[in-house]
Amino acid sequence: MIDVKAPPLPPKGGVPAARRRAYRPDRRHVPVLATLALLILMYVLGVANYDGFSDIQVLLNIGVDNAFLLVVAVGMTFVILTGGIDLSVGAVVALTTTVAATLLHAGWPSALVLPLVLLVGTTLGLGMGSVIHYFKVEPFIATLAGMFLARGISLLINRNSIPITDGFWTFMAQRRIRFGPGIFISTSVVVALAVVLTAALVLAYTRFGRTVYAIGGNADSALLMGLPVTRTRVGVYTISGFCSSLGGVLLSYYMLSGYSLHAQGMELDAIAAVVIGGTLLAGGSGYVLGTVLGVMVLGLIQTILTFQGTLSTWWTKIVIGILLFAFIVLQRLVTRKAR
Repeated sequence: MIDVKAPPLPPKGGVPAARRRAYRPDRRHVPVLATLALLILMYVLGVANYDGFSDIQVLLNIGVDNAFLLVVAVGMTFVILTGGIDLSVGAVVALTTTVAATLLHAGWPSALVLPLVLLVGTTLGLGMGSVIHYFKVEPFIATLAGMFLARGISLLINRNSIPITDGFWTFMAQRRIRFGPGIFISTSVVVALAVVLTAALVLAYTRFGRTVYAIGGNADSALLMGLPVTRTRVGVYTISGFCSSLGGVLLSYYMLSGYSLHAQGMELDAIAAVVIGGTLLAGGSGYVLGTVLGVMVLGLIQTILTFQGTLSTWWTKIVIGILLFAFIVLQRLVTRKAR
């Protein structure tokens, strides 16, 4: 006769403690999950309150209208992951649009203007990163100086809006990738998604990406581990400069103009998108996917206000401010529990 033992009874209270712990999400994922939940809640409220809000093109328009911000925010994600900040991104975007429009208006070929303006932003980022690392200047001060420099050069070049009529720029501005009647995205969205995918792969699967997280966690420990702290710290500001100039190119596609006062306050929008997306301001934790969700939250706020029609656009800033406070508090709670 086979002795069949009964399975052990679960402890008093139901599911074993180890299994209960397995159901809990990683604390690092809590801010991103909160952003996703907020995005879903906002969308559901929009669908419930406004006719036509459920149209798929409404969501796609968020990408069309914010592709340039998404690219800038991806660059900002690299910087904030190291515990830094970049206040120059909006000014670099404006400088890019101004230089591009001026050169195109002067008859320069777009094949030369495009790489040149990307090089301008990348060089500015490289310079600020070098100053921050080698001269031990606080990122806030160095990038503030970069902001004044880029904006000042833009105003020096031209204080007026410069229309862009170049054939390539016009083609990129008007080109639509269609999925059906009335359903489309712009080429800028494709560029932004390519940047997001590349950034996610770099952060997840390269030594550079691992070093970015390590510096944000503890720069001294990363240095003792033999990681290339210098190259990485300068590199993230170079990436931010490149993303800012690329964002400027996408903004010039969107506006078909260059203007020295473009993108005022964009640095704050980019920081807000990154923080609402779950990246810790202290560095060391965050995901590019969270930044995408953060940009979508900002875009959805603007969309809801547009559908409402009776509220001032300043409500966008008020709601973003409230969300920033909420997510900063959430980050503090999560990091405190982790310690």
